[in-house]
Amino acid sequence: MPDLVQTAAIGAARVGYAPLGYAHLDDAPSGTAPLLNAPLGIGPLKIAQVMAGAHTGGAELFFERLSIALAASGDDVVPIIRRDADRASRLRAGGLYPQELGFGGPFDLFTGRRLVKALRSFAPRVTVAWMSRAARFTPAGDWVLVGRLGGTYDPRNFSRCDHLVANTAGLTRWILRQGLFPAARVHHVPNFAPDLAGAAPVARASLGVPADAPLVLALGRLHPNKAFDVLVRALSLLPRVHVLIAGEGPERAPLQALARSEGVSDRLHLPGWRSDTAGLLAAADLLVCPSRQEPLGNVVLEAWSASRPVVAAEAAGPAELIAPGHDGLLVPVEDPKALAEAIRTVLDDPPHAAMLARNGRARYEADFAEAPVLAKWRSFLGTVEKS
Repeated sequence: MPDLVQTAAIGAARVGYAPLGYAHLDDAPSGTAPLLNAPLGIGPLKIAQVMAGAHTGGAELFFERLSIALAASGDDVVPIIRRDADRASRLRAGGLYPQELGFGGPFDLFTGRRLVKALRSFAPRVTVAWMSRAARFTPAGDWVLVGRLGGTYDPRNFSRCDHLVANTAGLTRWILRQGLFPAARVHHVPNFAPDLAGAAPVARASLGVPADAPLVLALGRLHPNKAFDVLVRALSLLPRVHVLIAGEGPERAPLQALARSEGVSDRLHLPGWRSDTAGLLAAADLLVCPSRQEPLGNVVLEAWSASRPVVAAEAAGPAELIAPGHDGLLVPVEDPKALAEAIRTVLDDPPHAAMLARNGRARYEADFAEAPVLAKWRSFLGTVEKS
């Protein structure tokens, strides 16, 4: 099929007649709505962003980044969030005025009415409900209602939505297979990650890591889905290597017990949540994403932005993102030996590691930096918003 893309500068974005998020019609998942991208010079949008998620999480942090970026591009944005002083503070620092509601459980009798009042007062042309809880609370109204999914949530929670948008092509295919939404109402628009290039490395001594030791970094909640236990088992096959997992969660004690049984307690570091991701990436030799379940893999995008090589288990998200041997290495899920071998390959071959990092950075700049992804989001929202 001939190239149908028209190149124009909206930041670094490509715009044209392919489905949103794709350079060519051939690249899109079967059945995805072929939306006409919004024209250059699209006017300011009026958007309500509804988020009822957790204090910490990939979707929650991207919600913040996207809300701030939309407002900075000149759009009129009101974030309506579950009460969270830290999130509200970050949004205000980005020039926004968030409204906070309870978004409680089934006996919450107030949030629904207050949300209706807030939306009618603001009168958005498009409202985006992020994940299941927000979608259950957000009413239909005199606006186009978009449900944003970052995982295989129950699509019945999004029954009031006019459109669904997913952050991976695989997820759009899953939504279509559920049979509840037609292809014309299901769209793929990716996430963007912050640009973490150029940060000063965190001093390894402050992490308890010897200056001359290879350092493998992992990021995320200490949860069974993240498969950090597989990484700990792989560590037992990698003498001298140290692993730092920045995150917190219910698996801390089991991971520490596993490290003791594997004889690697002195080389496993669990510092908890850290706010200096860029500095940690700069200090590390590579990033590993060993997840059993990973719908996207924001950590892969962050490592690419920081020009760090990536080794990942082939869960859905990383398998969609990574071109094996070009911008990362993929290994089977639940395979400590294969994971250890891939890590060893990167550590033992600096030119190969540098090539992976260089190609990952190029992929980030083309597809997952703020400018191209913001253009795709504005194009999508401008196409579906109520006139």
